[in-house]
Amino acid sequence: MAGLATAAGVVILDASMVNLATPAMRAGLGLSATELSWVVDGYLIAFAGLLLLGGRLADVLGGQKVFQAGLAVYTIACLACALAPSGAVLIGARVVQGVGAALLTPAALSLMLGLYATLDERRRALGVWGGVAGAGSLLGVALGGVVTQSLGWPAIYWLPVPFMILTGVAVWYAVPHSPARPGRFDLPGAATITLAISALALGLIWAPDAGWGSPRTLVSLAVGVAALAAFAAVELRSPQPLVPLGVFRRGPVVVANIVMLLLGAVSVGLFYFLPQFQQNVLGMSPVATGLSQLPIAVMIALGGFAAPLLARLAGFRPATVGSLIALVAGLFWLAQSGPADQYVTALLGPFLLIGGGLGLGFVYATTMAVSGAAMGETGLLSGLINAARQLGGGLGLAALIAMAAGSGAGAPYGGAYNDAFLSAAVLALIAVVVSLTPAARRETAPGDAR
Repeated sequence: MAGLATAAGVVILDASMVNLATPAMRAGLGLSATELSWVVDGYLIAFAGLLLLGGRLADVLGGQKVFQAGLAVYTIACLACALAPSGAVLIGARVVQGVGAALLTPAALSLMLGLYATLDERRRALGVWGGVAGAGSLLGVALGGVVTQSLGWPAIYWLPVPFMILTGVAVWYAVPHSPARPGRFDLPGAATITLAISALALGLIWAPDAGWGSPRTLVSLAVGVAALAAFAAVELRSPQPLVPLGVFRRGPVVVANIVMLLLGAVSVGLFYFLPQFQQNVLGMSPVATGLSQLPIAVMIALGGFAAPLLARLAGFRPATVGSLIALVAGLFWLAQSGPADQYVTALLGPFLLIGGGLGLGFVYATTMAVSGAAMGETGLLSGLINAARQLGGGLGLAALIAMAAGSGAGAPYGGAYNDAFLSAAVLALIAVVVSLTPAARRETAPGDAR
């Protein structure tokens, strides 16, 4: 469990540090604005596009094999990033790093679920999983600027290497090797779903800058929708589908993925606008901005660890709804902040509510999606819930940027930012409504394929 959670936590840690190191990368390699955006976007497209495929590979080929393969690809890509002599090499290595992360992450979650047989055990394990993920985000925020300033931007890619090697050895010897499943692999399904998710992610990434009506945005989204339709047609005819469409008849799986889509939209949009709001409206320095957001990361980590206990005390469904309500309250509170407000009185309270709501919400959505997974589908459901989070992030960022742009940057009290936070609160409120639907009430035990 420690090895699997650490490997996934290091992926989140490194992604957080990369976001803080992009200015140094641009200066060090002489990157253009477009090249710099692809350092981030290339990774995200590969990661989102291959998550579902990575999860299904874990089911078909065995979680241990896919985990170790993803770990090796990710580690080698980290080395290539650290040694990159040019922007083109760095972008290519980042794409490969995204491929490794897409194999590693769902395989690790699938292996972790295989270690625990009962619903209660899986909930506790998923709480640890969420806590480690939150800790990775926290350390990334805390260390990213320090490591970049003191050791240079290549150090953020050197840092994961020893951890990945150690966790790979630990998992190889400590985690049982799951056997491969007999049968053929659904190559047409894999190709169409990878194309669909990659094209949709690319269109969502392009939309804020190029505009929703630009040819490249429209073509990318159209290709994504067409590939998604082709994927559904392929799966209906396949004797051994990559994604058995019957999983979408399970209420908890559908509800969990919708909630995760909305939480991904909220979190990515929030952390895009929040630093700009703090610096441009509140007049905070970059260092003060980063340090001031540590309570969010701390609460995300604590929320992950506390999620199983709160679910036992209050019940799983009330705890889920309560966490989302806390997130809504924090975002509404943040949307009222203005340039005359002080950090302690105007930001600390919202940050604590937002961090706790996100930390608990991510764990509960993941638990709802995967805790009832039967043998041979843990990787599928793990990849599906992670893909929902990534796609939600792209969609939410594009939508919130459009909403903020419509309000005008010159609005009083930084109105564009306040409107973005208010829009994020509305998305979180929709998640509350979805979590209250009857489909979310039925809980399944591991192995129950209803």
